[in-house]
Amino acid sequence: MKPAEISHNRIYIVISVLCAVGLILVGQLVRWQVIEHPRLKKMAEDEYQNELIIPPRRGEIRDSYGHLLAADMVEYDLSVSPNIVADPAALAVRLADLLDKPRDELFEILASDVEWTPLAQNISQEQAEKIFEWDNVGLQLDPQTRRVYPEGDAAAHLLGFVNGNGEGFYGIEGYYNNLLRGKAGVQAGERSPFGEMIPLGTNHFVPPVSGGILYLTIDRTIQYMIEQELERAVVSYGAQRGSVVVLNPKTGGVLGMANYPAYDPNNYNDSDEELFFDTIVSKQYEPGSVFKIITMAAGLDSGVVRPESIIYDAGYMEVGGQVIYNWDRQGHGNVDMTTVLAKSLNVGVAQIATSMGKDRFYNYVRRFGFGRLTEIDLGSEGPGSLKTPQDANWYASDLGANSFGQGIAVTPIQIASAVAAIANEGLLMKPYVVDRVVQGEQEIQVKPSVVRRAVSTHTAHTLTNMLVAALEQAGSEAVLDDYRIAGKTGTAEIPVAGGYHPTLTLASFVGYFPPDNPEVLVLVIIDRPTSSRWGSKTAAPTFKRIAEQLVIILDIPPDNIRNLTMVSE
Repeated sequence: MKPAEISHNRIYIVISVLCAVGLILVGQLVRWQVIEHPRLKKMAEDEYQNELIIPPRRGEIRDSYGHLLAADMVEYDLSVSPNIVADPAALAVRLADLLDKPRDELFEILASDVEWTPLAQNISQEQAEKIFEWDNVGLQLDPQTRRVYPEGDAAAHLLGFVNGNGEGFYGIEGYYNNLLRGKAGVQAGERSPFGEMIPLGTNHFVPPVSGGILYLTIDRTIQYMIEQELERAVVSYGAQRGSVVVLNPKTGGVLGMANYPAYDPNNYNDSDEELFFDTIVSKQYEPGSVFKIITMAAGLDSGVVRPESIIYDAGYMEVGGQVIYNWDRQGHGNVDMTTVLAKSLNVGVAQIATSMGKDRFYNYVRRFGFGRLTEIDLGSEGPGSLKTPQDANWYASDLGANSFGQGIAVTPIQIASAVAAIANEGLLMKPYVVDRVVQGEQEIQVKPSVVRRAVSTHTAHTLTNMLVAALEQAGSEAVLDDYRIAGKTGTAEIPVAGGYHPTLTLASFVGYFPPDNPEVLVLVIIDRPTSSRWGSKTAAPTFKRIAEQLVIILDIPPDNIRNLTMVSE
């Protein structure tokens, strides 16, 4: 081959190589600039963008007068890097005085050669501010938000608690968790190689939205009082536990709810989990004789009986093949309906239920809200248990037993709401505990809600007068001086395997006043009292002590003064 041809071939090869390299470079440029551009852009943003989630402040819970019941508090965890502490001895002296810890122990930590170690947790805001003022290199304060309950175990079951992850459980904290916790904010922007935010870079900020502030229907003074009286009753009567509900029967607003024993939501980790459940809304029980109010209301409203109706009480009665006895195993002969209530005669109310017939009787029971949720705004509510003729496990004998509160399971809030319907002229109200919600500049007022009419106004007034007369006739220990009370005692046997416990009972009393214009209803439950098994000797006196203080707190005048005022008007 001639030299000229060789030279030309070499040129062609070089040109081909250069073209190939050029095509590869162009292809790579197309790949990086076009095809891979979105992915590479995201990688760059991830490398130099910083996103910080800003937690919101959880909403406060306050009583009806604005007293603080639950709020977030910022505390600090203190840690140290000993290898950069300039003067361990001087710093140990300062920290010992501030944290109330031994100086020698602190000096040993500060003089060690470890890179980092925690020193203290739950440092208060005041302590943290002093540490910030020292400007000591090596100390680090990390803020931590903690839910606090200033009243300790007061209204614990009503409030619930918030766990370490900021989630509410039980009570108001659980039911209103989404509203209380608010919405997290975001701060995003470019950062330097050292991790610092670049002020003039591309930044994005969405502020956090604090949770709503809840104002309850609860009166802190009433709540404190019923908790004190309930503890006194449980201890003095040798009971296992107890509950009290205080309602405004006209609205369904809860003025106070208490269970004993309680727990401290500030330290819920140290408490028995069984205590977390609010017995008033979660635990079902057989109500016993207080349920006779419901049966009598049904009998009056259906026209089966009138107050002056006379029945013959032989002391026993057979219903569906089951023999029913009075609590005293005695017959009382011819008695009217008020006497049936005063003497709490099982046979009397069983006759009312059987005269009504199963369908009418259970229709009224459901109208009073039994067998379904009240839908109170508290977590973990239970519906109770009600068998009806439509259920396969219902028997004809259940009609007689259910008439006096046996074989039917209810929750305390169901009983309180049902009897409150009698006090409220026959209207069943939905119980509630949150009165208003404040979210920023917006305020939402909760309005009382009528569920349905349980009985007529005439029936409610008639039964109220009968309940007043029955208490006076029985010489009840629930009656106050200068105040008439409408109410009923209950002593329920406790179900056990194979029947009922021979001695243990659940004692209760429910009452409301003033009977002509009811302002407050109180339900007292004493579980397994040992000093006396009877509600008349345990729950009734507890009701009286609570009622005597309620007339002062709520400024309810005695009957004679009220009646004079009404006449003058």
